[in-house]
Amino acid sequence: MNGSIKELKKRYRDELEKKLTVSSDDLKPIKTKEYVQFKKELKPKSVDWYEKLCNSFEHIFKFTPSPKARQKLLEQINIAHMNVTPEGVYTLSYLLPLSLLLLSVVGFALVPMLIGGNISMFFLGMAMIVSLLLIVPLQKYPSYLATAWRLKSSNQMVLCVFYLVTYMRQSSNLERAIEFAGDHLDPPLSLDLKKILWNVENRTFSSMTDALDEYLISWKRFSDEFIDAIHLIQSSLLEGNESRRLALLDKSLDVILEGTYEKMLHYAQNLKNPITTLHMLGVILPVLGLVILPLAVSFMEGLQWYHLAVFYNFLLPIVVFFLSKSILSTRPAGYGDSDISEHIKGLKKYKKVGIFGKKIRMSPALIGGMIFVVLLLIGLIPIFVFPAGVEDTCWDFKNEGFFCNDIEEEACRITYCAWQYKLVEGQFSQLILNPNSFDVRDKLDRGADVIGPFGVIAALMSLLIPIGAGVGLGYYYKMRSTRVLKVRKETKMMEKEFSTALFQLGNRLGDGLPAELAIPRVATIMEGSISGNFFSQVSMNMQKLGMGLAPAIFDKEHGAINYFPSKIIESAMKVLVESVKKGPLVAAQAVNNIARYIKEIHRVNERLKDLLADIISSMRQQINFLAPMISGVVVGITSMITFILGRLKTQAAGFDVGDASSFLTMMGEGIPTYFFQLVVGLYVVEIVFILSIMANSIENGNDKLGERATLGKNLLKSTMLYATIAFFVMMAFQLMAGEIISKTGLI
Repeated sequence: MNGSIKELKKRYRDELEKKLTVSSDDLKPIKTKEYVQFKKELKPKSVDWYEKLCNSFEHIFKFTPSPKARQKLLEQINIAHMNVTPEGVYTLSYLLPLSLLLLSVVGFALVPMLIGGNISMFFLGMAMIVSLLLIVPLQKYPSYLATAWRLKSSNQMVLCVFYLVTYMRQSSNLERAIEFAGDHLDPPLSLDLKKILWNVENRTFSSMTDALDEYLISWKRFSDEFIDAIHLIQSSLLEGNESRRLALLDKSLDVILEGTYEKMLHYAQNLKNPITTLHMLGVILPVLGLVILPLAVSFMEGLQWYHLAVFYNFLLPIVVFFLSKSILSTRPAGYGDSDISEHIKGLKKYKKVGIFGKKIRMSPALIGGMIFVVLLLIGLIPIFVFPAGVEDTCWDFKNEGFFCNDIEEEACRITYCAWQYKLVEGQFSQLILNPNSFDVRDKLDRGADVIGPFGVIAALMSLLIPIGAGVGLGYYYKMRSTRVLKVRKETKMMEKEFSTALFQLGNRLGDGLPAELAIPRVATIMEGSISGNFFSQVSMNMQKLGMGLAPAIFDKEHGAINYFPSKIIESAMKVLVESVKKGPLVAAQAVNNIARYIKEIHRVNERLKDLLADIISSMRQQINFLAPMISGVVVGITSMITFILGRLKTQAAGFDVGDASSFLTMMGEGIPTYFFQLVVGLYVVEIVFILSIMANSIENGNDKLGERATLGKNLLKSTMLYATIAFFVMMAFQLMAGEIISKTGLI
C-alpha cells in the first residue's frame, strides 16, 4: 500500500516537473511596451560598444574591485544609466589592454622575425605604453559618462525649476508638474524626470516624494541649490495658506538662480590657472619645441617623421583632451542652450545643404568629405612623384633661363627644386634630378635608399592636407549649424522680449478681456517685433481659420508655435491655455508670473556671461590667433634650417678630408619639410578642435548646436590663417636660405 502511494507521488511529481520546468531558451524577460520605449529613449547609442565589451569580457574572467571602489563605480554607473556591472568594468580595463599588448607583440615582433624583417622597437614600446595607459581610462569611462550626463543635466536645471514652479502655481500637483517639466526639457534631465515617474508607476517607490528624494541624492555632491529648490517646491504642497505657498514657489526659483550665480563666480575665479597650464602644455611648449627638432633630428639617427606624428598627432592631443575634460568636470551646475533642431522636426532639414536651386539637398558631411578627399589627393602628389619616374624641376633666380631644364646642366645653379628627392649611400647623399637615369637605378639596385621630398613645391603642396582636414570639418560643422543657429538666435531674441509681451497680455487680461480679444490688442501694440508676429499669427488663426485659442497656438499644421520654436514660449502658452479656463484674472496672474520668471532668468544668465567673458576672450585669442600664427612661423623657420642643413650634408662629399666633412657626415638627413609641416598642420587642426569644444563648454555647457557653430567658425578661420602664415613664411625663409647658400658657395 505504502509502495503504491510512493509510486503514485513520484509519477505525479515527474509529470509536474515536466509541465512546469522551462528551458533557458524559453526564458525571456517580461517587458511592457512602455518600458521598451523608455529604455529606447534612455540608452545612449554611444555606449553600446563599451557595454557589450564589458559584458563579454566578464563572461571570460571576472576581476572584483574593492568594496569602496565598487560602491563608487556603481554610483557612477547608475548616474550614467549604463547596463554594466563594476566587475565587468574592471575586467575590461585589464583584459582589453592585455589583448592589445599580445597583438602588438605578434604584429611588431613575431611576424617581422618570421619574415626576416626588423623588429620595430619604437612601435612595440609605444604599444606597451598605450596598453598600460588604457587601464585607467577604461576604468574611468563610467565616471566620464556620469560627468557628461551631469553636465548635460545641469544645463537644464534652472529651466527645470522654472517649469515646475510655473505649473505648480496654477495646480498644486507634483506628479503633473514633473510630467510637464519632462515634456518640455531636453535629455538627459527630461529622461531623469520620466524615470522618476516610471519608478512610481512600476511601484519601485510608493510615492512621488520618495522617488524624488531618492533621485536628489545623486545631486548631493554637485548641486545643493537644486536640491534646496526642489525641497521648497515639495514644501509648498504642505502649505495651507495660498500666499505662503506661492511665496515658497517663488523662493525656490530665487534659490536656484542665486546658487548658480555664486558657484559660477567661484568657477570663473579658479579657471585662470588651469587654462594657462593647458595653453602652455598643449600649444606653446609643443610648438616651440618643434623649432629645435631639425637640429635634434640631424644628430638622432633613426628618428622619422612618423615618430613625431605618433607624439604630436596622437599622444599629445589625447593628453590635452583629458586635461580639458578634467577642467570641465569642475564646471558647476547651471545654465546652457540646447539644439532646437533635435526636438523640432521641421528644423532637421536645415542641417542639409541645398544645391541646384535647393531642389537637391546634400548632407554637409558628404560635401565636407569631398573637400577633404580632393585636397588630400592633390597634397599627396609629391609622395608619388619619384615612384612615377617624374623628373625634378630645379631653378635659381640667377640662372639665365631660370629653370635648369632650359639650359646646360653644367651651367645650371641648383638652389631650389620642386620635389628634391635624395639618394643616400652610407653617410653621403645626392640630389635625384632624373629618377630614370642609369646612375640612380644602379645605386638603387645596390641597396641605396631614397628619402624626400625636400623640395619647395612639395612643402607648399603639403599645406593642402591640413587645409583639407580643417576646411572639410569646418564646412561640415558650419553648414550643419548656421541655419539652425539663426533660428535659435531669433528665438532667443523673441524670448528676451517675450516677457514684455507677456506683461502686456497680462494687463489686458487683468482688465477683464478674454484671451481671444486680448491677444489681437497685444499683437497691435507689439507690431514689428518677433513677439508681435507670434501673437499676430495666433490672432489670424482665430479670426480667419475659426480656431479656438489652443488650436491657434498648438495645431500641428497651422499652429503659431510651429513658426517660433521655443520650449519656454510653448510652456508659457500651455499655462495660458490652462489658466484661461479659470477666468481672465487667473490667466493674467499666471502670465505676469511667467513674464517675471523669464526676465529673472535672463538677468542671471547675462551676469554669468559677464563672469566668463575674460576667460572666453583669452581662449578665443589662443584658438584664432596664437596657435596658428606660432605654428606657421615655426614651420617656416624649420623649412629654412632643414634646407641649409640638407644642402650642407649634400655638399659634404666635396670637402677636403680632415675639415668640416668629418663633422657633416655625422649628421642625418633630417625630416623633410613636407612631412614636418604635415605633422604640425594636423596638430593645429586637432588642438583647435579640442580647444573650441572646451571654450564652448565653459561658456554654454553641453550645447551641441553652439559647439558645432564654434567648431565651424574656428576650424575654417584658424586653418586658413595657419596655412597663409606658413606659406608666406616658408617662401620668405626659403629665399633667405637660398641667398645664404649662394653666398657661401655651396651651390
